[in-house]
Amino acid sequence: MQPCVYLLASRPHGTIYIGVTAHLIERLHQHRTGSVAGFTSRYGVARLMRYELLASMPETIAREKQLKRWHRQWKINLTESENPDWSDLAVGLGFESLPDRARRDGC
Repeated sequence: MQPCVYLLASRPHGTIYIGVTAHLIERLHQHRTGSVAGFTSRYGVARLMRYELLASMPETIAREKQLKRWHRQWKINLTESENPDWSDLAVGLGFESLPDRARRDGC
């Protein structure tokens, strides 16, 4: 068990989701397969942009709450400080690349 807070995106600069888990690989599998109904499956948010491993679950939950209160631009800046190309970090953890998705507005 390794508590972590993670940031997913639908595409570079797309819809952002912040979550917390003690089992990152298992949770990523759920997001990427859409096996759990909800926000991420509805909006196709499954690309891992950033994650932080923390010492305890209370610390992890506190960090998640902090990040969720941030403005969108701050989340983008944080992501780009470590992942400027918005690469899907899940690929480096053994997952296959996801196909590019069209934007919901058709662009």
